[in-house]
Amino acid sequence: MQRHEFLMHAEIEGEALEVWLEEGWISPPEADRFSDVDLARARLICDLQRGLGVNDEAVPIILHLLDQVHGLRRMIAEARRRATDPQDG
Repeated sequence: MQRHEFLMHAEIEGEALEVWLEEGWISPPEADRFSDVDLARARLICDLQRGLGVNDEAVPIILHLLDQVHGLRRMIAEARRRATDPQDG
């Protein structure tokens, strides 16, 4: 989705997005082309900041930890797949 669509769906201002891009909290693969994953991440950041009162210093820490959790989940799923697939091995 284009930048203006992203801003509308994420319910954020362009200035906030610029900060998030500079900080690396959101990093779309193409400039000004955002995915549903980027939108979910933006909504998470909004929830952290607005809903939970998380400050800007804690946001990257939380995002990093969540990224690690998701990475571990993918690794576990792959290991399970390999363990149950007789073709791999």
